[in-house]
Amino acid sequence: MERVYRTMRNTGAANIAIGIIMIIAGVSTGVVAIVSGANLLRKKAGLTF
Repeated sequence: MERVYRTMRNTGAANIAIGIIMIIAGVSTGVVAIVSGANLLRKKAGLTF
């Protein structure tokens, strides 16, 4: 029985770690997108197609 609880604990810890990594990746991607959009808006006058 103890082996089952140890496996469940390790699985829970791994899920928490993966969740934290996904939150950090999402926030950093959002920041990069906002900064890129701000650069485009700032240089809007110089863009020609």
